[in-house]
Amino acid sequence: MEPVFRVLEISGEAVVALTGTRITYRGLQHIPSTGGAVVVINHTSYVDFLPAALAAKRRHRRLRFMIKAEMQQFKVVNYLIKHSKTIPVDRGAGADAYVEAVRRLREGELVAVYPEATISRSFELKEFKSGAVRMALEARAPMVPLIVWGAHRLWTKDHPRRLAHAKLPVTVEVGAPLQPEGTAAELDTVLRDAMTGLLHRVQADYGSPPGAYWVPHRLGGSAPTPAEAKRRDEAELAERARKRAQREDKSRR
Repeated sequence: MEPVFRVLEISGEAVVALTGTRITYRGLQHIPSTGGAVVVINHTSYVDFLPAALAAKRRHRRLRFMIKAEMQQFKVVNYLIKHSKTIPVDRGAGADAYVEAVRRLREGELVAVYPEATISRSFELKEFKSGAVRMALEARAPMVPLIVWGAHRLWTKDHPRRLAHAKLPVTVEVGAPLQPEGTAAELDTVLRDAMTGLLHRVQADYGSPPGAYWVPHRLGGSAPTPAEAKRRDEAELAERARKRAQREDKSRR
């Protein structure tokens, strides 16, 4: 039953209803009704986990997300992590999380992974990390590509939140499972091609007002190009490193 997870599901559905967010689900039959699978999700928003989780719920399944370990510093979040089978990931040493994810897959769980690791400012697919592909191969579990589109209009990097009574449309489209075959590099190519095709189809059906900040540059929007987005990401990381060094320097004094 997992009462904490059930409360989270009810709360998530309530948030969607209260904000008037309209979620369209497509391809839900591709989410396995039983057995383990790596659910691979694109990352454009701070809240795209919710539509993805609700898509799995419609198949009577639950996603076990991988989350950065720093979130365990917050007592409430740490409690939810422990009681929802979420997998904390230490970005400096993620081996334990990887082993745990493979174990969960072999036990028949759906493990949700963001292969881009961080939010894409361009709203295009960034370079993928190899973890999702490697764990699928090791656990002999299929990979299920899942695209969430529209959630970035609610809350994304560099733009204000629009959570209250947003009444914005969000699309979730699930692609056919990809079997864990070939090398990691070969499977990564297959995965990226599948997710790119899904993303472009969803974007075409959703509509792209010219100049809108949430529309990719490729489609006539004002979002940064992938190259510009990468430069911003690098600048952000550099600034974080500078601030971290300042804090460490102060603590040594």
